[in-house]
Amino acid sequence: MKSDQLASSCEEVGRLYFERGDFHRAIEKISDAAHEFYKGKDFGSFLKCQNMLLRMYAEMEESEKIKVIKENLQDLVLNKNVELSSKTYYTLALCASYKGQYETALEYLEKSLDLALSCDNKEDICYAIHGLAIVYHFLGRYDDSLKEIHNLQVCFQVIDLSELKLSSQILNGHVLLKMKKFKQALEVFWQCYDILKEQKNLYMYVNLLFAMGITYADSGEMDLGKMYLNLAKRSVDPSNLRYLSRSINERLKRLGAMEDSEYDIVFNSSTNTVMEKKKGKVDFKNQFILLDMLHLFLKSPGEVYTKEDLVERVWKQNYDPAVHDNKVYVTIKRLRMMIEPDYDSPKYIYRAKDGYYLNKSARIFLNNDMV
Repeated sequence: MKSDQLASSCEEVGRLYFERGDFHRAIEKISDAAHEFYKGKDFGSFLKCQNMLLRMYAEMEESEKIKVIKENLQDLVLNKNVELSSKTYYTLALCASYKGQYETALEYLEKSLDLALSCDNKEDICYAIHGLAIVYHFLGRYDDSLKEIHNLQVCFQVIDLSELKLSSQILNGHVLLKMKKFKQALEVFWQCYDILKEQKNLYMYVNLLFAMGITYADSGEMDLGKMYLNLAKRSVDPSNLRYLSRSINERLKRLGAMEDSEYDIVFNSSTNTVMEKKKGKVDFKNQFILLDMLHLFLKSPGEVYTKEDLVERVWKQNYDPAVHDNKVYVTIKRLRMMIEPDYDSPKYIYRAKDGYYLNKSARIFLNNDMV
């Protein structure tokens, strides 16, 4: 594979990991892509990779790594005579806003917008405006933030930027929340929820759960607030989404709800995300047979599934003892190893005389709304 093809492939895979919220793997792939782009002197693509790395390091609160990238960018400008892009200034603004450096963020965004306007790059213009809306929101300039969000809505009529559009809608909900317009904020968030059924972006999904949780809590519906915040907590990987995880925990502490989630297993059918109370996030790594079998058990706790049932409903095949008996046994064993906190003392998947069943006392949250 040629260097440019390898770089593009790594970047694409990295972006997919990013959308899944698996920043560690995303960083590995994006870093590989950046290395190849730099070797090939494709500095435009190299900058795009640096932008993604900055975004992830900001979320992971990796200040030293952000500092290293900034130094590398400065070196690029001085020694390679490369101008930073509008998107790079936008990303640097996001990094500054994560640290509460809002005035610095505004300076970066002014540069971002000036560059985008100078070459009439509509996509970059949209990102710069989005950044301004974010910072205005943090500064309490809610009318200014809503004005920029409205400008974005006009832009989206002529340019398709689905991820940015969704992000701006979530931001709109946050602004309405700060203005104590709880009903309107929730209407916006539920619209975003419907959009995520199609986009299936875990990172956005967890952010949305968090937004809905704090909105319900601030509007006085504490139980709903705790429920959505706990769902967000169970869906987030703290080693990847450190900033978001900390924000969720802080809100739960304020609500006096830092106890473990009331659910033993949370299954999100949209993103195939499984959270177990003690083990946390269970990574099935595209093992769809195991996911399908778990989903079947979770839908009907206590219902016994014979080997024939499992073969027909999971493998979509006619049962043949010579072919399937061992396959069912091995798959059940693998599933237990994935979800049971103590494999030798299973608490979820039990064996009955005629088959297998899920312990009906297990507390399950099966999120089929995202399908």
